[in-house]
Amino acid sequence: MSYVKIYIHLVWNTKNRHPYLSALEVRQKVWQHIRQNAKEKEIFIDRINGHKEHCHCLFSLGKNQTIQQIAQLLKGESSHWINKENILGNERLKFKWQEEYFAVSVSESVVGKVRKYIENQETHHQKKTYQQEYNEFIKRFGFERLEG
Repeated sequence: MSYVKIYIHLVWNTKNRHPYLSALEVRQKVWQHIRQNAKEKEIFIDRINGHKEHCHCLFSLGKNQTIQQIAQLLKGESSHWINKENILGNERLKFKWQEEYFAVSVSESVVGKVRKYIENQETHHQKKTYQQEYNEFIKRFGFERLEG
């Protein structure tokens, strides 16, 4: 038997950062659905939350899983579900997630801190915009945008 515990903090945003998820009730439905879908696909989500145009997810990577597979499964299926179930309440409004995402490993020693950060997105975004948060992620983790 293999034992694996690799925490990943995954962050992705809506297409063009459109505030599709402005309503708290909509966000809660989406996070709950993503959590349920993940469970069915044997993806262990520790925490999930976000704000009007993005999602934070702390998950543990399984031994046969890749970050790209998990991101694709969570984003693709939830986007389809949001549109199929008309969660936004406007059939003409087509929901999409942006293709790009951030993913960083999380040391066991700071898992608690990341959990708290994800849980407190409502409060956090009263003080800081997603663009400010995005810029901090780029700088803090040394991400560089490579044009291909």
